[in-house]
Amino acid sequence: MIEQRAKKIKMVVLDVDGVLTDGKIIYSGFGIEVKNFDVKDGFGIRLLHRAGIKTAVITAKKSRALLKRIKELQINRLYQNAFDKLKAYNDILKRFGLMNEDICYIGDDLLDLPLLKRVGLAVSVKDAVNEVKEIAHYVTEKKGGKGAVREVIDIILKAQGKWEKVTVRYRK
Repeated sequence: MIEQRAKKIKMVVLDVDGVLTDGKIIYSGFGIEVKNFDVKDGFGIRLLHRAGIKTAVITAKKSRALLKRIKELQINRLYQNAFDKLKAYNDILKRFGLMNEDICYIGDDLLDLPLLKRVGLAVSVKDAVNEVKEIAHYVTEKKGGKGAVREVIDIILKAQGKWEKVTVRYRK
């Protein structure tokens, strides 16, 4: 069932805190927010792009650390301060000419429920709240910020038969 849903994905949309990060927010002594991102997740995002699959991030917070990471990974669209994630999601559908079944969304908390209920592949990270896990099509084996995003990306690329093509240069 997951493979069938994964075959249709044209864009992966991500939450940040608890998905791209482990959910911890650290402030330096100067009040600067520090976030930890998993390198494997980032590399997976690059593989997605190489396969022609777009990416977007929707988060209720605003963060300079996130902005730097988004630029590094060349994420196609970023929505910060998006307390109404559904509004951002609808903009994605319109902007990219996509339908619900074209989208994989990865979330971990209550703010993510409206999107998870609509997308073609709804994913919960392992350490998400129960309400999210209950409606997800797939719950990752890995925790948020600990490779969960990469786990989902690998599933999508393999289901679409794109894994070999985007990883061939590393297997020589």
